[in-house]
Amino acid sequence: MATETSGKTTEYEIPKTCKAGVVVNEGPNFHLEVEDVPVPEPGPNDVLIKLNATGICYSDIHYMLNDLPIPKMSVFGVRSPGHEGAGVIVKLGSHVKNWKVGDRAGIKPAYDACFNCELCWTGKETYCEESPQIGLQFPGSYQQYVLSPARYTSKIPEGVDDFTAGPIMCSGSTIYCSLKESGLKPGDWAVFPGAGGGVGHMGVQIAKAMGMRVVGVDGGDAKKELCLRLGCEAFVDFTKVESVADEVVKICDGKGAHGVFVTATSGGAYASAPMMCRISGRIMCIGLPPAGTAFAGADPLLMVGKNLHVIGTKVGSLLDTDKALEFAARGLLKPIYEVFPLAKMPEAVKKLQGGNVAGRLVVDFNS
Repeated sequence: MATETSGKTTEYEIPKTCKAGVVVNEGPNFHLEVEDVPVPEPGPNDVLIKLNATGICYSDIHYMLNDLPIPKMSVFGVRSPGHEGAGVIVKLGSHVKNWKVGDRAGIKPAYDACFNCELCWTGKETYCEESPQIGLQFPGSYQQYVLSPARYTSKIPEGVDDFTAGPIMCSGSTIYCSLKESGLKPGDWAVFPGAGGGVGHMGVQIAKAMGMRVVGVDGGDAKKELCLRLGCEAFVDFTKVESVADEVVKICDGKGAHGVFVTATSGGAYASAPMMCRISGRIMCIGLPPAGTAFAGADPLLMVGKNLHVIGTKVGSLLDTDKALEFAARGLLKPIYEVFPLAKMPEAVKKLQGGNVAGRLVVDFNS
């Protein structure tokens, strides 16, 4: 609860503990439980955010499964993953001048950066060696009260609610970054394997808003309906065709896609991507398969013969996040999500792990 003086919010009543989804039995047989955890105290350069919503991302599941070639959450003493949070700032560190209590704010996958290297200076700060990951190296957005460095916290614009902003912090900014780096132009064919998923369905909307011709690839009638409603010019159901690549090439003027944005995490999606491309096509690597289960690229003869480009893009930068939020503020990006109350966060995680999600799952901390 906030108190007010002369119409201005000055202070929030901050509890000693808060609810959080925490991983139990980290590894292949993990499960999530909702527990009370201490509310952290902001350092001099931090803000304390009370989250109203968090998206559930498959990267969180990778962290809890330990199936990526990176250190475990437990190495850093972290039990709560999550990196798609949106809420309100309730307390400032003693040195913070660029925020005020009551401001709306969001956290994204990258926790901070050094801002003193070439990568940071050129908008590639998520690749900075001093850019740790929230929800892996720091408690993430499955915890209602979280810390964020003031200089790396994102402002949420007017007209964008927290259930929209949360998923954009990761999925929206990540796919915006990939679309930007692909160099595709209005009128180019953009194909999205995994188009009905959390990242893919936002890519469909942003690509459409950028003037691209969009083809969705996914499985099932629910994903088809969603993709066509969001702006796909065509949809290929991988469960119903003999060759996804042949169908995509046929749709894309018989020549193939200018860019294939692999938001799916399967080895099959990556294996078929080069076959979907036209001459000089770009294979954009976004989805993270478990280590050793997929390969991005093709036989060098095909790569050379088609002048193919394979490009990996990580999570979006500060600027990418702001740009993705701008699309939402203009009504051009509307994440499709199913809301779960906090007590059912474990069910949301299990549902995403099972792969039966069209759009995004979002947890409401206030229900």
